Amino acid sequence: MNDDILDSLADLSLMEAAGALRAGKTSSRALTQAMLDRIERHDGRLHAYVHVAADAALARAEAMDRERASGTDRGPLHGIPIAVKDVFWTKGMPTRFGTTVFDDWTAPEDATVIRRLEAAGAVLLGKLTLTEGVYAGYHPSVVEPINPYGAKHWTGNSSSGSGVALASRLCYGSLGTDTGGSIRLPSACCGVTGIKPTWGRVSRHGVFPLAHSLDHVGSMARTAADAAAILSVIAGADSHDPTASVTAVPDYLAGIDGGIAGLKIGVDRDLIARKADGEVLASIEAALEVVRRLGAQIVPVRFPETDAILHGWAVECAVEAALAHADTYPARKTDYGERLSSLLERGHRYTAFDLARAQEARRRFRGEMAAMMAGIDLYLCPALPVAGPSLDFMASLGEDPAAILAIGPFTAPFDVAGLPTITLPCGQSSAGIPIAFQFAGKAFDEGLICRAGHAYQQVTTHHRLSPDLS
Repeated sequence: MNDDILDSLADLSLMEAAGALRAGKTSSRALTQAMLDRIERHDGRLHAYVHVAADAALARAEAMDRERASGTDRGPLHGIPIAVKDVFWTKGMPTRFGTTVFDDWTAPEDATVIRRLEAAGAVLLGKLTLTEGVYAGYHPSVVEPINPYGAKHWTGNSSSGSGVALASRLCYGSLGTDTGGSIRLPSACCGVTGIKPTWGRVSRHGVFPLAHSLDHVGSMARTAADAAAILSVIAGADSHDPTASVTAVPDYLAGIDGGIAGLKIGVDRDLIARKADGEVLASIEAALEVVRRLGAQIVPVRFPETDAILHGWAVECAVEAALAHADTYPARKTDYGERLSSLLERGHRYTAFDLARAQEARRRFRGEMAAMMAGIDLYLCPALPVAGPSLDFMASLGEDPAAILAIGPFTAPFDVAGLPTITLPCGQSSAGIPIAFQFAGKAFDEGLICRAGHAYQQVTTHHRLSPDLS
């Protein structure tokens, strides 16, 4: 096939590709070849991938085609090429967590979510770039991914490779993790859709932690329906992870066309005005107008005060990260990059009193969030306070945790509360970088946030934009 045909296949959404497979209009091998072709052509400058398993992916695609020809249909992901952040244990592929500390380590088994993707018939293209140890900076050995909408602009941390690969049409879907915004920040910066589910909705077995009590595993894709299809596969109880919820997993696609008419959507305009810049504010107002036209009721609410829990987030993240790295840090301190090493040092310095204060603030905040959410169906807010932050702006934040959290006032609170959100592109900055907002829901209300995201994307085109890679 020529480049034009391969590019047309690559431009399909996951659900469109699934429909084409079921209708016999294409094959898994053709979809996989389209992705591999684009990876070869473009990733040399984008650096979204740290490992590409081309031969294994093609062999898997051919096997999925044979299954389909024999009458087997494993569901929407059957034969769909995806890629995953390099934080998930994956047998037969390197698993490095964005550092050199684990160069000699081999995953003893696949992470639960990898096994579930395989069972659903997905084709694994490879592993995607991330920041070191899933935190804020890249290890010196890692080449940072490039935002395809503008090389001088941030890709978002830490699932940066996932955001870049999806925006650049180098995979149809991906998995990410989110501790303070690491699914939502790259989704926002790269113009894709990301779901951070309820804490415990998805198993963390075989996922290298940043901070156990804050880490969430979720899906990233081009549309709400695509991300919902992936979430339906990876969610659910897991005997290997006792923190994975036993709450039944619905088919998130089953009610996705239900719309949002009659729903109460909470908004704290005062908070947004204090935290966000003018371009973000304008995009949020435009999104709210769409929500109104779809029949939802906009309800003014007051979001709980976040200063204490954002400080507490920094404490809990540092202490839990230090625990996660106890076997290798400080014993192998010289192998670590500056940003992660700085976090781990802080984790060793915080006292039991510091941690207890953070946990008390967290308990109070979660109660206040539950009270706010009780009067509404969904909450709407920006994903980022800054429209298309530049690399220079991000560098200006330095190492201070408080400064770093200045970029996450709309993301980190939902990790602290453990509530689900979906991030959706809703505009572009003056520099052409995507802007996004979130719908947040009550615990285990992923079906509703997917429905709301899908309704929004049925009448808007922001999620259909793609960067010029020529």
